[in-house]
Formats: sequence, C-alpha cells, structure tokens
Amino acid sequence: MTVLIAGGGIGGLAFGLSLHQVGVPFRIFEAVEELRPLGVGINLQPHAVRELFELGLEDRLDEIGLRTKEVAYFSAHGREIWREPRGLDAGYRWPQFSIHRGLLHMALLDAVRTRCGTDVVQTGVAVSDWTNLPDGVEVALEDRKTGKSKGTTKGSVLIAADGINSTARAKLYPEEDGAVWGGTMMWRGVTDGPAFLSDCTVAMSGKKDVKFVCYPIARNTEGVRINWIADLTMPPDYDWRAQDWSREGARTDFAQHFKDWSFDWLDIPEIIETAENVWEYPMVDREPLSQWTHGNMTLLGDAAHAMYPIGSNGASQCILDARHLARALRDHGETQDALMAYEDVRRDSVNALVLANRGDGPDKILDEVAVRAPDGFGTIDEVMSAEELDSHARRYKAIAGMDIETLNASASILDDRAA
Repeated sequence: MTVLIAGGGIGGLAFGLSLHQVGVPFRIFEAVEELRPLGVGINLQPHAVRELFELGLEDRLDEIGLRTKEVAYFSAHGREIWREPRGLDAGYRWPQFSIHRGLLHMALLDAVRTRCGTDVVQTGVAVSDWTNLPDGVEVALEDRKTGKSKGTTKGSVLIAADGINSTARAKLYPEEDGAVWGGTMMWRGVTDGPAFLSDCTVAMSGKKDVKFVCYPIARNTEGVRINWIADLTMPPDYDWRAQDWSREGARTDFAQHFKDWSFDWLDIPEIIETAENVWEYPMVDREPLSQWTHGNMTLLGDAAHAMYPIGSNGASQCILDARHLARALRDHGETQDALMAYEDVRRDSVNALVLANRGDGPDKILDEVAVRAPDGFGTIDEVMSAEELDSHARRYKAIAGMDIETLNASASILDDRAA
C-alpha cells in the first residue's frame, strides 16, 4: 500500500524523499494551492545536514545557502562573550548551513518531483480527517478554502506533517489551546549589507528581553544578505493572539530598543532601517506530548514538537524525524509497530529539546552575563571563566544530539554500517 502524508513542508518533503530512498511508495497532500519560497533564514545543524547529504542534496545546499563558520555571543554593549567554530571548522564531519527557509523548501520540492513524479505531491488538498482500518487508514480530503469534500483515499499509514497548527493534532487533542506563547514577539527581516566577523557568523547580542540575532544566508554585490531577528519581551497582558500569524511589522514597534547598538562589527540600527521588509511573529511552541502515534497514524515535525527558534533546531529536528520514520517503516513494514518504533526513538529526546528551548537554550548565556555585569565589562573573563562558557555550550549540544564526538562516530540513520 501507500504511505499518506499530510503536509508538504520541509518535514513532509524530506520524509517523502527518504521513503523513495528505501523504496516505499507515498503521496503528499498539501492544503495550499501553490507552494512558494516563503519565510526567512534558518540554520541546519550538522546532524540534519548529514541526512540531506545522504539524500544527494550537497551541491544544491551549496548553491542556495552558506556553510556556517562560527556562532558568537555579545552583550548589549557589543562586547564579545563567547565564540566557537561551527560545522566543519568545529570538527564535525558535516557542515552547518545558514539558508533561506523558502529556498530549502523549494529544493526539497524539486527533488521530490524530479525523482518521484510531479503527481506525487497534490496541492490544494487538505487531510481533514481519518479513520483507522484493520489493515491501514482511510483519509478524508477537502479544499481548505471552500470546505468542499474532495473524496477519500486509503493507505497503509497516515503521517501528519501539517505544521504547528496541525489539523490532525487538534483532532487528537481537542482540549489543547493551540500554540503556547512565552512572552516574546519577534520582528524579522533580510538586509543586504557588509560582511561581518568571519563573514559566515551567527551572532547574538543582548539578553532574552531585548535580543538581536543575525547571520548571512547568501553573498551578493553588497557583501552578504543578512537574515536578522529582533526579540522583545512584552507585558503579560499583551494580546499576541490579536496579531496575524505572520504580518508585516512596523519598525517603530521595536527599533528604538536597538538605537544605540552600533558596534564595531555591525551597525544594527542601519541593518534594521535598510531592510526590504519587516515581518512580525509571536515566539510560540507547543506543549510536549506523551503520545504521537494513534493506531495507523502518527505526527511528524512541528505537528509533534514545535519549538522556539532558539538553538537553530526546528527544521533540523523535522528532518531527523523524517529519516528515523523512514527507517522504521523500512525495518518494520508499513505498520503501527513501525510508527511506535519511530516514536520510541524520537519523542522523549525531542520533548527535552522543546523544554530546553523554553529555558532559552544556548542563548541563556546572554542572560547570565547580563545579570552578573549589567553595566558591561571589559573582557568576559572578568565575568565568567572559559570553562564555564564551554560547559554551557556542551550541555545544549548534548540535549540536541549535536555532541561532536558522538555524532561523528554514530552510524547513519538509514545505513546500519558504522560511520
């Protein structure tokens, strides 16, 4: 039979490519009529890049993204707190990529259509419901805009990769109140500007209440195309639900908080002022679940474990889900046993990452330094030792499955041979 996938985002497409790799037929149903390169920058960590390389996408990633060289943390005064190499420069066997989310999405879509046929992804069709059968699953399809039925189809299993506002998850857990807001609003933009630091650095400045994140996602005649995020913690009574999920933002709502952040390595007020557009988002996640699999269906990616965009792990974890689930279906057949095997491998570890990100993940170091040195510092060793800084970074890598030695020595997810 055929694996049915609800959602043609990064997770659903990576899963489809992985199923093709192991010889399992599939169909993807995507609610929107036309898939387009939406979004802004993201980072792909080495454990996920490894999987995309094994899908034959190394050259494509190099065409559309940049290999990240380092991550660096700075105070609100622009003073360096911590800097460490990333990807190949850190000793991983695979790079980290800074990349436009929409271009990655289109690269995966092109690969699916080229390898598996143009009709394997059906757009303008949403999975609205499903029924577990003794030997599979039957799904109901609809036009999301009109609510008109588009019939039913049967398959071996249903994989709900339909995002943070998952229809499938809402049916499984109707008592949930949707996304969970932690108090932060984000304004995001892309600006053509000068290269800074290593020229492929992910830089974070400030602290949780007022934070600026930036990194290049492409090179151009201006130097680099800089993806940036400005975070502000809002009052408890702020009505974040009144905001559109993704709407055009106003610089006047946040730029004044960064007006003095003109550093010798980057002029942040200028980057904000000269952005092409600014978009506004609430920083939200979903509560960790104790169960993903229900009969012959399970959840994948943000539908299962949407997390704060801290530590650059959201898209990476979707890709890891896809690979582990493809392996489980290969090894156990298109059965509930396979879905449970996948969940057993993934659920607890990724739930721990969701909670770690709620605690500000690796960015917590900014808050700790701000508490110890609210008026700034000369050099970081006046505030925190190198050993303490390194220990903080290592803790998050372990939670995220990014420990260098462990990852380098691990076997491939879809290849039982030693790496």
